[in-house]
Amino acid sequence: MLMDYFESYVSAYSPYKGGAWCYEDGCIYRGLALLHLATGEERWAAHLKRLVDAQVSPRGELAGYSIQEFNIDNILSGRALIYLYRLTGEEKYLLGAQLLARQLAAHPRTKSRVYWHKKIYPWQVWLDGLYMGLPFQIEYGQLTGEDALVEDALAQIHTALCLTHVAEAGLYAHGYDESRSQKWADPFTGRSPSHWGRALGWLSMALVDIAELVGKKGAAQAGIAEETTALLRRLVQLRTQNAMWLQVIDRPELPGNYAESSATAMLAYALIKAGRLDGSGEFLAAGRESLQALAQGRLVKGKDGKAHLTGICQVAGLGGFSGTYRDGSAGYYLTEPVVDDDAKGVGPLMMAKAEALRAAKKQEALRQPDANAAFGTPA
Repeated sequence: MLMDYFESYVSAYSPYKGGAWCYEDGCIYRGLALLHLATGEERWAAHLKRLVDAQVSPRGELAGYSIQEFNIDNILSGRALIYLYRLTGEEKYLLGAQLLARQLAAHPRTKSRVYWHKKIYPWQVWLDGLYMGLPFQIEYGQLTGEDALVEDALAQIHTALCLTHVAEAGLYAHGYDESRSQKWADPFTGRSPSHWGRALGWLSMALVDIAELVGKKGAAQAGIAEETTALLRRLVQLRTQNAMWLQVIDRPELPGNYAESSATAMLAYALIKAGRLDGSGEFLAAGRESLQALAQGRLVKGKDGKAHLTGICQVAGLGGFSGTYRDGSAGYYLTEPVVDDDAKGVGPLMMAKAEALRAAKKQEALRQPDANAAFGTPA
């Protein structure tokens, strides 16, 4: 049922922001790339190329994109450019990735050397942005042989973990304001006050993707391996009885709190990938259970006769936005609209399914007896 839903969804997909380069489309692009990688089915690569090609000119220009916005969200879709460049060798994809790399080269940073979330959010680090920018920077550095880019990204993720860690909760704050000027920022720590499920989803996906890119040794040397394991174990403890995660992830007693689909998809992906990478049956089983919970409980047939992914927080953030101020309180996160079929939920669900397929293939390969062991090695 999931694969049928994905096929129907991407066949009818319209760009999230009217065709402008954006991270929401990038979530779908990641899902398509990983489905192609997991299944080898050409249809997923064809969908990916069709959608990306509508936003990339032959000279690598990106629709509606401006470096001067210094919006870290815009970097995420660049991972699709790297994937397609490796797949096809077409220069426009490399040129587009180079454009995004130029943004990162000039992107403003905190004094602690972590990228600002956006130019309009100065001195701020959000967990969202760690996923948007740092895996791309590592992939691009590996593609071009620029080791300094990889090392810089690893240093940034380590620093960001230190800045946002809330020891008493075993979790990470959604945002950190180095300037302490935002009303949502604690005047002593600079951290925002609550733990939003999707923010921890973005962070967890960043950590497992980086671990895959740099390997177990690289993650350990960067000082993020133990932190990743500890976070994932804590998140498993916070699941609801139906194997999902709450909008305000550690506040089950909060009136109106609800199990949120995009966070559940992201954390299912992170757990399944962590289990595939390190062989942890604990993480793999938990991630698969949460993926199944989404497929069975949140993929609902609508009045139009089609399946829809329900229960997705449309958007949430910190500070000023559309004339309102988002104060980062637990109550604030419960005021945002809940919608169906949003790319921030569907893309990670595609990714979680792809990881489940890859994990199953790995387990099957490990069960297969080695031919030489079974029949003897020729003398």
